Amino acid sequence: MSTPAMPAGTSPDTPYVLIVKCPDTKGVVAAVSGYLTDNDTSIVESHHFNDSVGNFFYMRTLFRPDGPKVPPIDMLRDGFKPIAHRFRMQWELHDMSRRPRVLIAVSKLGHCLFDLLHRWRAGQLAVDIPAVVSNHEDMRSFVEWNGIPYHHLPVSNENRDAQEKQILGLVDELKIDLVVLARYMQILSPSLCEALSGRCINIHHSFLPSFRGAKPYTQAHARGVKIIGATAHYVTRDLDEGPIIEQGVERVTHAHTPAALEQIGRDIECAVLSRAVAWHVDRRVVISDRKTVVFS
Repeated sequence: MSTPAMPAGTSPDTPYVLIVKCPDTKGVVAAVSGYLTDNDTSIVESHHFNDSVGNFFYMRTLFRPDGPKVPPIDMLRDGFKPIAHRFRMQWELHDMSRRPRVLIAVSKLGHCLFDLLHRWRAGQLAVDIPAVVSNHEDMRSFVEWNGIPYHHLPVSNENRDAQEKQILGLVDELKIDLVVLARYMQILSPSLCEALSGRCINIHHSFLPSFRGAKPYTQAHARGVKIIGATAHYVTRDLDEGPIIEQGVERVTHAHTPAALEQIGRDIECAVLSRAVAWHVDRRVVISDRKTVVFS
């Protein structure tokens, strides 16, 4: 007897990720695992976190089809709604076979861009990069050498609104899932921050919340710090205050000049940003007010 076929568009290798955030209460894990079992899926990986301070429960579950009864993802979503309502969940269900589409924004410093594109070409970032946008021409040859369209969108105080509309136009036209500010040295307007809420990651070259704003290495040198760092965070209307995804540090001494601190910091920035992007596209980051839960 032949095995019944799975629904069209469903493969036994198709991975899904379910993200759940809800008030902490008994029965959440049982309800989720029972629902997935009833729909012929198999849990591959599951992480939980109970925030005893905020009394919230967080859960990331990776699962795959494991039988003929597994429905298409839209039906899985519809069937899960009663459980979500019962436990007052905020939740997302993602088809992980779909590669997220990422728009990178950069200015004149290319180290974070170089690192991201290297990891992308090496297969370490499972994303599509349909475009790079910049307010300068400096990175064009490198980006186009990688086969990626380069959009030069100069910006000034006089044309800022129009330039940001062009960026949003690209986000809509190219169906962008995530915008990465890879040392894009412009402050986004509150309206653009709101439009990209939860899907725009910035790398700031300090260990936030210390040394927000411009020239953080100069600020750090003036204070005689013994460590410097970098912070990847979601962009909000409050400058350099969005939910933090990842941070890294390196020890320094009184002998390091601001230029030396900047040179050391570039390696930290690259590593921190790449981890944050990888975790975001792997659906390992859950935003919780001003913080994140990262199932790394």
